Amino acid sequence: MKIEENLKSIGEKMCQEGHLADIRIGLGYTCVELQDGAAGIAWTPTRSAGSSCTHMPKAGTMQNFTELESINLLSSNSHLERAIGLATFNAVNSRKKQNYSDTEAISMLNIQPTDNVVMVGHFAPLLPRIKKTGCTFHVIDLDSAKPGITDLSEGPRLLAECDVAILTATSIINGTIDDLLSQLKRNRAAVLLGPSTPACPEAFRDSRITQLSGSMVTDPEPLKRVISQGGGTMLLKKFVKFVNMSV
Repeated sequence: MKIEENLKSIGEKMCQEGHLADIRIGLGYTCVELQDGAAGIAWTPTRSAGSSCTHMPKAGTMQNFTELESINLLSSNSHLERAIGLATFNAVNSRKKQNYSDTEAISMLNIQPTDNVVMVGHFAPLLPRIKKTGCTFHVIDLDSAKPGITDLSEGPRLLAECDVAILTATSIINGTIDDLLSQLKRNRAAVLLGPSTPACPEAFRDSRITQLSGSMVTDPEPLKRVISQGGGTMLLKKFVKFVNMSV
C-alpha cells in the first residue's frame, strides 16, 4: 500500500465531525487548524511555470471542508492540495498522545565514519555536522543549482547502496516518497525529516523508514501569522515543537 493510502486510512479513523477552522497557504508552509484548536503544517510546493494567479479554485470557502474531505486531498493530483491534505493529517494526528524520543534527530541516526549516507532534499543547516562525522556523504535535490548536489541520475544507485538515508517529508507532497522507499535495499537507518513529517509510525511499518522527525504545532495563532507573511522554518521554531520517534 502506498504511503499516502496508509495516511488516509489511518487519518480517516481519527477525523471528527465538523468543518475546518482555518487554512493558510503561505509561500513556505501551509497550515490547517481544526475547530478544537489542533493544527498541523506542511511544506507549500513551489508554483509551476505557466500557472495562473489562482492556485486554489475553492479559495475563500475551503474552511468549509470537513476534516475527512481535507485529508482525502492527500491523493489529489495537485501538489498544493496534497500539502493541505498532509497538514490536515498532521493536525488530526496531533490529538493523539504519543511518546517521543529526547534524542535529537541526527544523533538518533548514530552516523559512523564508515557509513555511506545519502540525503534527499537539501537540509543546509545539517550539512556541516554530517560531514564532520567523516562519512561518505551525497546530497540529492531536484534543484541542481544548490551547491554540492549529486546528479539525480545517481539517486537510485546511491540509495540502494547507502547505510543511512535522510529523506525529506516533502516527498509525500510531490509524490516521490514511494519510489524513494523502493530504492532503499540495505540501509540500517532511514529518517523521514522536516516539519511536514507525519508523526505516525504505523504508516511506515512496512517500509525501510526507521525514524520520523517532524513537528507539532504548539501556538497556532502566531504560527498562522508567520506562515501568512511568508515565513519559513527558522521563524516557525518558536511556535512548534520538533519531535522524533522510532518506527
